[in-house]
Amino acid sequence: MEKREDLRSILPYLGVVVEGSSLQWPSPVIEPLKAISRGPDHSGIQSGELLFLAISDLRHSLSLSSQRLSASASHGYALFFDELLSTAESTKWFAEVLPALANLLLLFPSLLEFHYRNADALIDGIQTGLRILNSQQSGIVFLSQELIGALLTCSFFCLFPTSNRDAKHLPMINFDHLFSCLHETNDEKMENKIKCIIHYFERICLHMPTGLVSFERKVLPLEDVALCVTYPKADSWSKSATPLCHFEVHRSGLIEDQSKEALEVDFANRYLGGGALRRGCVQEEIRFMINPELIAGMLFLPSMADNEAIEVVGPERFSNYTGWYRYASSFRFAGDYVDKRDVDFIGRRKTKIIAIDALCGMRMRQYRLEYLLREINKAFCGFFDQSKCQQYQRLFKGDGPCGAQLDQGIQGSDSISRSNLSLQEAPYVFVGTNEGIFGDEQIENSEEKGGPSLEHQYDVGVVTGNWGCGAFGGDPEIKTTIQWLAASQALRPFISYHTFGVEALKTLDEVSEWILSHNWTVGDLWDMLVEYSTQRLKGETSLGFFTWLLPSLSAPHDRHD
Repeated sequence: MEKREDLRSILPYLGVVVEGSSLQWPSPVIEPLKAISRGPDHSGIQSGELLFLAISDLRHSLSLSSQRLSASASHGYALFFDELLSTAESTKWFAEVLPALANLLLLFPSLLEFHYRNADALIDGIQTGLRILNSQQSGIVFLSQELIGALLTCSFFCLFPTSNRDAKHLPMINFDHLFSCLHETNDEKMENKIKCIIHYFERICLHMPTGLVSFERKVLPLEDVALCVTYPKADSWSKSATPLCHFEVHRSGLIEDQSKEALEVDFANRYLGGGALRRGCVQEEIRFMINPELIAGMLFLPSMADNEAIEVVGPERFSNYTGWYRYASSFRFAGDYVDKRDVDFIGRRKTKIIAIDALCGMRMRQYRLEYLLREINKAFCGFFDQSKCQQYQRLFKGDGPCGAQLDQGIQGSDSISRSNLSLQEAPYVFVGTNEGIFGDEQIENSEEKGGPSLEHQYDVGVVTGNWGCGAFGGDPEIKTTIQWLAASQALRPFISYHTFGVEALKTLDEVSEWILSHNWTVGDLWDMLVEYSTQRLKGETSLGFFTWLLPSLSAPHDRHD
């Protein structure tokens, strides 16, 4: 066990130790956990105040006392469990849920051992074990929902070592700041964030889910790498002849409530989860509260670089909520949610969340070419499917898979149907991404065992909204267009866009229909975006992009004459 490279990378951040060939809690931790698991009559823990004292004792047993918790954390635990919960809720928590969580912590070392014993056999040739997924290293981790439950229980008890996390650019993972913010703000949104997490613990203690969740770091290499989609240059976007995909506009509804199987965009911070475990309560943080298994990725995924994205497949939703994400103060836990999403044949729910971080506070600089390129490549990194790399290479040559010009056999065509870009046309290449992760051998083995075959996912589109707008200050019309371009270049069949009532997007239906009716390519629309942005920077226009676009243009082929 101690020879495993993946385990060695994550072990300093877990709290458990290797003894002989097995993983264990340090011996001083075991008896206190056993006492808690037997209930309040044995542990004496019947309040938030006493719970925090027990947490402090466990941390002392793990030699974590020098790694100080947030100053108000003790008051936050006491406030939530002793004042904000009803007497009946608090009694049930300490009598039933807390003992079950202590049992889960006792199982944690054996759950980790089981995970590593099976990690090498899950997918032939692909490393899937829990490890630090370092920046610029694409890779994937598969975790059982039970192991995730144990990891989040460690977070609740603040048992993860934190001394070296900053050096690795890892986000916070213990819950002390979450409870500290509750006490410091006495804010209803903080209370309701914690209620979502407490509800998650109640659910898994009542019935432990048995599926899997995968976490993938996606990277667009800056240099050419075999069988990889590389970071496109501005010229590549300009010369792209890829047709624009179908565009749907939704004036109401939420991304997480959409019914199609699609990539659901997380308007992320570069540190996964953003302020989920602090005071944050907008789109990303809310998603992490209603799908708490996402928090597990914060343990081992360092911050994203400009050419990186994170894809999570399979997180279960446990909570309902009210309150529109743009107005954080209105967020309220609204009871249980039963997730009825289908699962794939290895047990992941067909929920695919793409975390991409937009630039923040750019103001007029967002119109510079370098920043337009950064944003479109960030979105493309999230939306692309590495298993289609060979398809890109058949379509393009020159500057990598998004290269400068079309292959000779396609170049003479007046227009390209998206149906002609089907993955069925190219031999399947095993490349190890969430969508293309199973090669022919794995599919055949599944069929031999009586399991369903894994179909190629041609119909997986993108569901998104005002990414990088709101508090980040992005121009909604620019960000909408960038995401459409990225989804189209990634060969996604559709983009489903939620406007959330933003006034600047009131003509989005008209604009997208007009553009599609003129058969524009990715290169056509990109060139118009760059031209408009140049005019904005020079002060030659103050119009919004859509208003500037419609009266200013003839069909795109006319401007090339």
